[in-house]
Amino acid sequence: MSRSQAFSLDKLLANAQLPALPQSAIHLLQVSQDPEAGPAEYAVPIEADPGLASQVLRFVNSSYFGFSREISSVKQGITLVGTKTIKNFVLWSAVFSLMPCPKCGPFDLRSLWQDSLRRALFAREMGKICRLEEREELFAAALLQDMAVPLLAKEVPDLYVQLLTARNEGQRRLSTVERAVCGWDHAEAAVWIGRKWNLPDRFIELIATHLLDASEARNGDLGAMIVALSAALPPVSDAIWHEQASFDAGYTRLFRQGFPSVEEVLQRVDEEFAEVAPLLKIGIPAKSLVEIHQEKNGSETIAEPVAQGA
Repeated sequence: MSRSQAFSLDKLLANAQLPALPQSAIHLLQVSQDPEAGPAEYAVPIEADPGLASQVLRFVNSSYFGFSREISSVKQGITLVGTKTIKNFVLWSAVFSLMPCPKCGPFDLRSLWQDSLRRALFAREMGKICRLEEREELFAAALLQDMAVPLLAKEVPDLYVQLLTARNEGQRRLSTVERAVCGWDHAEAAVWIGRKWNLPDRFIELIATHLLDASEARNGDLGAMIVALSAALPPVSDAIWHEQASFDAGYTRLFRQGFPSVEEVLQRVDEEFAEVAPLLKIGIPAKSLVEIHQEKNGSETIAEPVAQGA
């Protein structure tokens, strides 16, 4: 398909049936904009939705947090795990429930969520290591960076069959193919969705720049560099991590002496993924990030549908 035949992104999105965020999630995002809001204020929209309240209590009572006694109050749970953690959990749950599962050739929604969670955990881990206060914002932005792909694949499945196939199992980024064929990429679409949903400006800013090379993030924005680096992690269903050398080089440029090695960070991400994924009903990938990183020739093939890639 030539660019002259490509779909206008504005027209495509304007005609798309974008699902609405649940009122509980909208209210919670509004609460989060008030720097004075605390657990009591965050608990109000959650407790107004019995299903969400039940999910939050299961989350805070999970082995991931390991509290010695059962937490029966939403407000208490928020107090113990933090408002930002709860906000991200609610946002994840809302977006997860809204994303379509299009029948679009090689697209696989399960792989996308696995990739998204790995990227989010990596971004938060690097935020912790760098002692950034916005580590939870990095988690959310990395988690949602590819949220437009299912919607786009649903709206124009024939186009996305071509685009996903042209990735050639990760030898080209999906965004590279999108720009070559369409003149736009899924990051631009995700920004449009984020604005429609009134997501926080920082989330939108980080999503908008996640496809940059990590060293190209503007104004020395370390958070943006971390989210951009997360986008270079390997999609679970690609046989070879084609961006491994670029990822390693980017990590070395950003995080020099005194930082953990790449494999130490990936090990932490793998361990946290194993703890968090069951809570979100996400399967464990066939290979861990450490195993993929240690493969010298990448000759083994993962027999799963091709995911979207970044």
